[in-house]
Amino acid sequence: MIRMILQAMLLGAGLAMDAFSVSMANGMNEKNMATSKVIKIAMVFAGFQFLMPMLGWLGVHTVLSIFTFLMDFIPWIALILLVYIGVGMIKDGFDQSEEDEAQEEANTGKLIIQGIATSIDALSVGFTIANYSFVSAFSTAIIIAIMTFGICFVGVLLGKKFGMMFANQATIIGGAILILIGLEIFASGVGLF
Repeated sequence: MIRMILQAMLLGAGLAMDAFSVSMANGMNEKNMATSKVIKIAMVFAGFQFLMPMLGWLGVHTVLSIFTFLMDFIPWIALILLVYIGVGMIKDGFDQSEEDEAQEEANTGKLIIQGIATSIDALSVGFTIANYSFVSAFSTAIIIAIMTFGICFVGVLLGKKFGMMFANQATIIGGAILILIGLEIFASGVGLF
């Protein structure tokens, strides 16, 4: 149980780094943003980071109930997906510049688009937790959402104060965390520990 909570917290931290960068950009572009809007931004990102793993879990869980032989491939799927996403995030972290993140003030429509765009990778997390029960998958998604909310809340505040100073480093760290989680899921799934 503690291992699952810790893994969910790390997943949440890793997955939230794209949303953290966008949150910083939102804060940078609206220096006098009200606290209620900071909360709204963090809630939108957290909501999508909750929804996507659950959709992935539901989709894969439904498919796996039909094709139970795929259960043996879950560690491989988790490894491939998380390493792929992690490497992409690390590459993006090195490629981004402050100008890339500049955007207009975030209205509700833009926030929803940002939420979807930054949570697509969380959909694949649903694939990696396909062997969880519904309660475990739901709990994992809740923890991911809570982590995302906190990280994005801080991201907006940092963006308001410092601009995009930490965005690239956060993306690189998030990618590294996802790669490590993929390796851990793979190692425990194939019985290495």
